[in-house]
Amino acid sequence: MTRRPYDVVVVGARPAGAATALILARAGLDVLVVDRSRYGADTLSTHALLRGGVLQLARLGLLDKIAAGTPPVRGCVFQYGEERIQVPIKPHAGVEALYAPRRTVLDPILVDAARDAGAEIRFGVTITELRLNRAGRVTGVVGRDSTGAAFTAGAGITVGADGVGSRIARLTGATVERAAAGAAAFIYGYWDGMRVDDYELFYRSGTAAGYFPTNRGQVCVFAATSRRRFRSESRTGKARVYDRLLGEAAPGGAHRAAGARPPRQLHVFAARPGFIRRAHGHGWALVGDAGYFKDPITSHGITDALRDAELLARAIVTASSGEATEEAALATYQATRDRLSERLFDVTDQIASFAWNLDQIPTLLLQLSNAMNDEVSWLHQLHALGGVPTS
Repeated sequence: MTRRPYDVVVVGARPAGAATALILARAGLDVLVVDRSRYGADTLSTHALLRGGVLQLARLGLLDKIAAGTPPVRGCVFQYGEERIQVPIKPHAGVEALYAPRRTVLDPILVDAARDAGAEIRFGVTITELRLNRAGRVTGVVGRDSTGAAFTAGAGITVGADGVGSRIARLTGATVERAAAGAAAFIYGYWDGMRVDDYELFYRSGTAAGYFPTNRGQVCVFAATSRRRFRSESRTGKARVYDRLLGEAAPGGAHRAAGARPPRQLHVFAARPGFIRRAHGHGWALVGDAGYFKDPITSHGITDALRDAELLARAIVTASSGEATEEAALATYQATRDRLSERLFDVTDQIASFAWNLDQIPTLLLQLSNAMNDEVSWLHQLHALGGVPTS
């Protein structure tokens, strides 16, 4: 099947891809989104939206839908060894609470909004190749649909939003311009019967854990450790590793309270070092984890995916309107992404290394908080400038 030429084809319908498509469609561009998975499918995720992510969802006009079934989080608790610090979420820049929606909730809301805005959405489509013209410019995608039939679509710009193992990044030869050294391994599951209202994060030498209240009255509970330790202990079984890590990081945590029921299934994210890839070339761009992935230990991936979706959409609209050349607009997108990401990337890498001790982790978390606050201030200023319609 050959699809007509589109202004933009987005490969990947997770938060980065769906949000990019939504903003582009609202700006009047003809957009196709393809994804190899199915609508509403679950995926590995940290769940937690931080202030910048909540701000972006409010800007897109979707926060009420998220909040309808996701408990508001109005505080963060940090425990380093025996020291416990509670930080309230103060209303700022239109954000009154944080949220940790399941991906089965968040992703469909973004996809539905993109479709309602006029984007065409196709699930069950696997992209295998890129279309190129004689000059080597990317002009669309080639693959197969859910029936195995050939699938081809032309595009003015092809956007890779297909995650950390991005096929679009591989096919375009997008180079890694910066690589992290640290990498944490995670095990998480959903607990019932736990009374947790805040984001709760625990740190002990060599381990970390966290509680995120999510949909259906459940709490997502994760445990993390270094790549080396996880590899050495994983042969004992993930349930035993999970219990051991939680017992070390949060020995008196709510998961041990009467009535707390452990998860029926555990999910594992094997450690993978972060990277920052080149984000654009002739006829293509990358967004979300496809172009910029940092360790999940700081729970900032969804927030930055939504941020970069707006940055990329603004660049594409600027190029399509003739206000700037495509090369200049996409170069500005990458430069802005990199500038906003640098401090977050560095401190995340340090935390993910697990090379810190309990005297050092508070300083690292303060550096992380300062970087996130700067990002939110920048986003607030960006929104004040107007430009691309997002709601």
